[in-house]
Amino acid sequence: MKKDRKTKIKNKDKYEVGEYKPVSHTEVLKEWLKNPKFKEAYDALEPEYAIIRAILKKRIESKMSQKDLAKKLGTKQSAISRLESGTYNPTLSFLKKLSTALGGKLEVKI
Repeated sequence: MKKDRKTKIKNKDKYEVGEYKPVSHTEVLKEWLKNPKFKEAYDALEPEYAIIRAILKKRIESKMSQKDLAKKLGTKQSAISRLESGTYNPTLSFLKKLSTALGGKLEVKI
């Protein structure tokens, strides 16, 4: 059986192998938004993310955990987590119930 040999890389860039260079979300997003197709898709998601931000803001202002909110709505904490992460597309009736539970008012404009 042959032993694995380590290969040597000549003139390697110091960030190429083995080093971690943190990059902020803002920096990456700024770069990606230069791509017209990415920007179009990103902008198309804005209404959904605006709803999520509003829900998070109201829940935090109300000093409620996801579990507390779920209990008020008669659902599970995991459902609130999916909603806030954007992986669940709520119905209008659920959003009405949610806004009431958070002491808010649901408004839809076209």
